[in-house]
Amino acid sequence: MNFEFRDMHPEDADSKGYVHWKTWQETYTGLMDEKYLTNHSLKKCQSIAHRWPENTLVAEVDGKIVGFSCYGKDDSGTGEIIAIYLLKEYQGYGLGRKLMNAAIDKLDGCSPIALYVLKGNDNAIGFYEHYGFRFDGTSKEIAVGTELRMVYHKR
Repeated sequence: MNFEFRDMHPEDADSKGYVHWKTWQETYTGLMDEKYLTNHSLKKCQSIAHRWPENTLVAEVDGKIVGFSCYGKDDSGTGEIIAIYLLKEYQGYGLGRKLMNAAIDKLDGCSPIALYVLKGNDNAIGFYEHYGFRFDGTSKEIAVGTELRMVYHKR
């Protein structure tokens, strides 16, 4: 398996949008309201990818986009992993960890680094905890449920 992590190019937007849509179907079925999930269409995800390509890394395996992460800083300067998704068939090979490393490298100088995870998304929570993220007690209500904040302090 030949893989690469790189900044997203404009021509990657449709493929990144597909990964966004497909991973939501794989991850959130049963965790989110079915109607909301149905409205999260492939076309909508591709539109998002075209509108906001900045601060996005893609994971490419054998020339195919199979994952992505989005990163940035909040108003206080805290680094944030805004999204990280990897197609189910590519999970379990260490690609998620490498994609997280690449995103954290982009946030060089930021500590802590935070992210929000949907309550009940136990697979993601386990991944983040294994990586070193810990809950900080912050939560927020969004349209699809409760998001819990986790933070990681770079060493």
